[in-house]
Amino acid sequence: MNMLFITGLKEYLPDIAALLRRAAIPVYSVTGTTGFKTDQPADLSADWFAAGSGVFDSVCVFSFTGQQEADTAMALIRDYNQQHSTGFPLRAFILPVADHSH
Repeated sequence: MNMLFITGLKEYLPDIAALLRRAAIPVYSVTGTTGFKTDQPADLSADWFAAGSGVFDSVCVFSFTGQQEADTAMALIRDYNQQHSTGFPLRAFILPVADHSH
């Protein structure tokens, strides 16, 4: 068993849900979080978010799933990031679960 962990901007949640469906992962949890970007360039006019504060509404999505489903989701997320180069890619991690309660 693995834990698949995905982070992304809040507005990407429908895309994340679609990717999980395609990976045959029907059960997952979502929590809201706030992301901070502190490495602002010296020339703020060159930055897309120059007028903003560098704070972004984000989501953390996680699911306990099998290896095959996690690998499929990871491949789909990599493809998604290649097709959507927004500067805010989905971040995903597969973490092994050493033990569980059931």
